[in-house]
Amino acid sequence: MAESTETSADFVDDDAAPPELPKMSFLDHLDELRKRLMISFVAILVGFLACWHYAERIFGWMQAPIAKYLPKGESLAYTRLTAPFFLYMKVAFFAGIFIASPVILLQLWLFIAPGLYKKERRYAAPFIIFASIFFLTGGWFGYSLLLPKTCQFFVETGKQFKAMVTIDDYFSFASTIILASGLIFETPILIFFLARLGIVTPAFLMQKFKYAVVLSFIISAIVTPTPDMVTQTFLAVPMIGLYLIGVLVAWLFGKKYD
Repeated sequence: MAESTETSADFVDDDAAPPELPKMSFLDHLDELRKRLMISFVAILVGFLACWHYAERIFGWMQAPIAKYLPKGESLAYTRLTAPFFLYMKVAFFAGIFIASPVILLQLWLFIAPGLYKKERRYAAPFIIFASIFFLTGGWFGYSLLLPKTCQFFVETGKQFKAMVTIDDYFSFASTIILASGLIFETPILIFFLARLGIVTPAFLMQKFKYAVVLSFIISAIVTPTPDMVTQTFLAVPMIGLYLIGVLVAWLFGKKYD
């Protein structure tokens, strides 16, 4: 009889068992959040220092999408003596975010990991790898496709006037599009977490697909502030595709129900 006696813990599934970590109080969560934010900030600072020497070259790369649409002989301008210096600081900081993105995503994972089950914590490496790839791919997409199209639209709209686009205005415009595109491309990662937590299911996502299409065009209209439907579609279509990838992710990795 003793030989057949086993504790119920031996039969507990990893998905059903609570995390094997001590419970954290609200203050503990705040302290953990502060720690993760500090490490992320240090990572961005390191990226900033690494990019500072190349800031001029990086901005030269960033301004390429608008440079080809400006009138011949025209270039970006500045109205304050200190503008170029502060511009290069912002450029280095912006580039540092992309360089530090794997570290930032690691800190995000470490912050939410205590709330995950033991089996779910195995996804740490795939999460960091794929989230970084999606973020960088989104930034590249925003730079190589969305930014040139929006620049072309606005420059051609004002072609009857003398162009004097300042470096500050252009950097703010370009960095917003690039960063927003990178964040939008994280949609499958967000759906992964919602599916693992049981908040969404593949059936639910497909049921709400038509709303996702409408929302994609709304977000596209905000990120690419042009009335040109062609330009907006360039972002909306990939967003819809990312949503469908998210449905597949939810089907493969979502919480299973008996």
